[in-house]
Amino acid sequence: MNATAHLGTGTVIQNSLIGIRDGKINLVADATTARVDKSSYDEVIDASGKHVYPGLIAPNSTLGLTEIEATRASNDFREVGSILPHIRSLIAYNTDSKIIPTVRTNGVLMAQVTPRGGIISGTSSILQLSGWNWEDAVYKVDDGIHINWPRVQSRKFIDEEQGVAGPYEKNKEYTKQTEELKKLFSDAKAYSETTTHEEKNLRFEAIKKLLDGTEIAYIHSNDVKEIIEAVNFCKSFQLKKVVIVGGRESWMLTDLLKENNISVIVTRVHELPEHPDDDIDQSYKLPFLLQKAGILFCLNNAGDQEATGTRNLPFLAGTAAAYGLTKEQALQAVTFNTAKILGIDKTIGSLEEGKDATLFISTGDALDMRTNHVEYAYIKGVAIDLSNEQQALYEKYKKKYGLK
Repeated sequence: MNATAHLGTGTVIQNSLIGIRDGKINLVADATTARVDKSSYDEVIDASGKHVYPGLIAPNSTLGLTEIEATRASNDFREVGSILPHIRSLIAYNTDSKIIPTVRTNGVLMAQVTPRGGIISGTSSILQLSGWNWEDAVYKVDDGIHINWPRVQSRKFIDEEQGVAGPYEKNKEYTKQTEELKKLFSDAKAYSETTTHEEKNLRFEAIKKLLDGTEIAYIHSNDVKEIIEAVNFCKSFQLKKVVIVGGRESWMLTDLLKENNISVIVTRVHELPEHPDDDIDQSYKLPFLLQKAGILFCLNNAGDQEATGTRNLPFLAGTAAAYGLTKEQALQAVTFNTAKILGIDKTIGSLEEGKDATLFISTGDALDMRTNHVEYAYIKGVAIDLSNEQQALYEKYKKKYGLK
């Protein structure tokens, strides 16, 4: 009761009533006009002066697939091989990861757990950040296949420690790699049109789900030429559901994206420009440019230390708000927009009656690192423990050194 409710749809209720029953939201109203029987609920929380939000959703994440990036034994996000559409990240997800509680602390309550590497990394799934095992945690099984579109050109680090990159070099394998993709999809299409098979081909069976629209084709691509060729590739095979992941230069191709109904999972906002002649704030303002063009987009945190950095997802949205988006548009970029792109918006992503009660209450503005302080969090109406190892260590050493 009485919190400022940010519904995730662009609407804000300054003095709200939100009811939860059987894991679903059964009431969203203005407390100044609505009347409700408090005795019909087991618990009543007076959240006066606080803010309530839908749970944040982290797309394109290795959360639960890695613990310490520098320790190979703790990484389980990549398989051997380069064409692996049938490999599923779901069964590698570790609910006991110590990173997950630190992420929930900032309001991130769901994630699209995504494999990495190769030309086709495998199949992602969407998981809620609670549960004893992956069977408990899974929210949507096998939502899509991730294709890393070959780079036209790339550059290597001259000095990796200093982050100094060398000149761009043409990818001599580009044509070979794209032809390999085309052959795979052509063979899979022929396979899908055949009614009887002596043996099941797992790769073709996986690709078949892209061809019939059962799953989403996530195309990881950043540069203009690569995005254009990826879109033409998808059109040639009549893929029904396509999402560009990264899309650093997608703002130059908004007409093409709109024409083909393609949304974008935007590259990390806290990132340096790719090219020397790019605007210094290019990454910061990319969400605004897509919003202005009417492209459906959401934010992700892929890159170095991405699993641990997932806790910064609300602050990526905060940065986007500082560079053109309104606060509610920025919130949508980590909630409702994400749910739409992942195909789960009918049940989650906003505070609306009938949807799953996955939400949190923050003392202040959740998109501002100075005021984000999550006091309560719920996944499907179940209260979530917000303690984590970092907090425990803080309390331990504060006590040890006699600090107040």
